[in-house]
Amino acid sequence: MLDVQNQEDTRDVPLAQVGVKGLEYPIRVLDKVKKVQHTSAKVDLYADLPRHFKGTHMSRFIEIFHRYRDDLSMPRFLDMLKNIREDLEAEAAFGSMSFPYFLEKNAPVSGLPGMMSYECRYQGWVKTPGAAADRHFTVQVGVPVTTVCPCSKAISDRGAHNQRGIVRAELELGPFFWIEDIIEIVEKAASSPVYSLLKREDEKFVTEHAYDNPKFVEDLVRDVYIELKALKLFPRFSVEAENFESIHNHSAFAFARYEGGTP
Repeated sequence: MLDVQNQEDTRDVPLAQVGVKGLEYPIRVLDKVKKVQHTSAKVDLYADLPRHFKGTHMSRFIEIFHRYRDDLSMPRFLDMLKNIREDLEAEAAFGSMSFPYFLEKNAPVSGLPGMMSYECRYQGWVKTPGAAADRHFTVQVGVPVTTVCPCSKAISDRGAHNQRGIVRAELELGPFFWIEDIIEIVEKAASSPVYSLLKREDEKFVTEHAYDNPKFVEDLVRDVYIELKALKLFPRFSVEAENFESIHNHSAFAFARYEGGTP
């Protein structure tokens, strides 16, 4: 059959990225407790396209991803991108995969279990070997938290305003690490973790614990940054926090980046 993609293009325009975007697929990732976790991902996969090719083979992105879907641990994601690059005879392949990561979490007093969802993303690229940097991979973990405003607590006779927020840690892969360990670091830095199931005794505990542990969005980012740096696992990382303010029509935001020895 005629293969139009392989025909020559004479417009002399190379394309930096060509591929599939928004692919939704069931996957399996590693789980610290259960060994393996089933979830679903939204995936973007691209390769570069030289100026003389009319098009790429879109179906091959899906074929290759399908082969890797049952074991998408962090190093395997880069192996998958390498496979795409080689199969399409490209100089580089790029990928992003976002998925919810689920953990069973017990309420702090009643101990009743509930499931929590955390936003995660793998993102990376693989280039022809011999380039100055021929591969790159980051993992982003998004953790919902509760914060109580220290200023509101200090100036108010009764109570203090609190809000739900989200902390996102983006980590460049060095040694292997568990997503669960990053979640634990973030939750300990917040005024309080967030739970899916709370009875009245749990709600009382969470409210009072958060009140006794007020945090600005700046405090949250700095405390997470210090703990991640102390692990000495990541060549580079960043931490950002967004609080969805309860008394403002805007969010409070803070961000910090670690660049391999230079804060």
